[in-house]
Amino acid sequence: MPSAQGSVSAYLTYWLENVAVHHLRENTHTRYTACVHQHLIPGLGKKKLAKLTAKDVRTWLNQLRTACQCCARSIDARRDQPRCCDAGTCCSKPLSPLTLAYIHSVLKSALEHAVREEEIMRNVARNVRTGTPRPRRFEPLTADEARQFLTAARSNRLRALYELALRTGLRKGELLGLQWDDVDLSAGTANIRRTLQRTQTGGLTTLPTKTRASERRIALPSEGIHSLKEHREAQEAERQAAAEGWKDSGLVFTTPAGGPIDPANLNRSFRALLDRAGLRRIRFHDLRHSTATLLLEQGVELVLIKELLGHAHIGATATVYAHVRLRLQRDAVDLLGHTLHNPTEATTGSDASAGPPPCATAVC
Repeated sequence: MPSAQGSVSAYLTYWLENVAVHHLRENTHTRYTACVHQHLIPGLGKKKLAKLTAKDVRTWLNQLRTACQCCARSIDARRDQPRCCDAGTCCSKPLSPLTLAYIHSVLKSALEHAVREEEIMRNVARNVRTGTPRPRRFEPLTADEARQFLTAARSNRLRALYELALRTGLRKGELLGLQWDDVDLSAGTANIRRTLQRTQTGGLTTLPTKTRASERRIALPSEGIHSLKEHREAQEAERQAAAEGWKDSGLVFTTPAGGPIDPANLNRSFRALLDRAGLRRIRFHDLRHSTATLLLEQGVELVLIKELLGHAHIGATATVYAHVRLRLQRDAVDLLGHTLHNPTEATTGSDASAGPPPCATAVC
């Protein structure tokens, strides 16, 4: 193992190959490796681990905030036709705040292990504040768009998958990794235990869920149960048609030959469905955001949405959907203000208080 008197580069390489590889998912380890080699080693690699200071880290991060990556990483020099620095017209596109926060978090994780192994006394990266980046923007479907999407999906081979995605907020990998043994159509429930991902070494691989909180039992909507029953009948017909060519994976959603569906192929199918429905292009993950947004707009409690989505902490749910809650707050105070300015309506509203409060239109 590299000592504290060795370089940051040597330590990061050791950490990736001997520590992180045993504690991270393969895809996460791949992202960490890219981060280390593209940013951390070029920026801090030559410094001695023992002499690395918070000022070094802060100065380097400040440089990353403004540095054009085409210049800093010689991206433009590797292009067949330079169009940035080497062409004399810098694009001035620095890293996003989210990427900066990610780079910072990888460095903190690496140095934290050095502290645990008593190579250094403290994690200097923890003394650097980068600020909280804004959550990634997403474009959820409106209630009308959601109905339009479900209508278009009725004739799709994977109708049941799209139904569950929009009605339950399941992640793409959770849907593709769902097995019939996980589903109880009589009770109307599904156990979310695994996720399907493509890895560099294993190809399409079934892995445990993203976090312990992601492993959960959810209630299936009545429409989803009906779609799953139809889907099971259609899958049985495909099994008979494939005969000996059928791959018995046990998965709910498969190729016509019974094998797992590649997430990239599902993305292409999803984009084609959006085009056929006449809807704007969104990411598949935005169906999950659509579920949460529509539920919030209908007054569903945040804690129930957190459990349905499988978030580890309710703070994550609250942060991601803060803009929706703010809009609902504004609607509420505006409604109160309207009532206070109209005593007659206040009396009328009091008489009608036995009924439920108005809410957004439900998704059919």
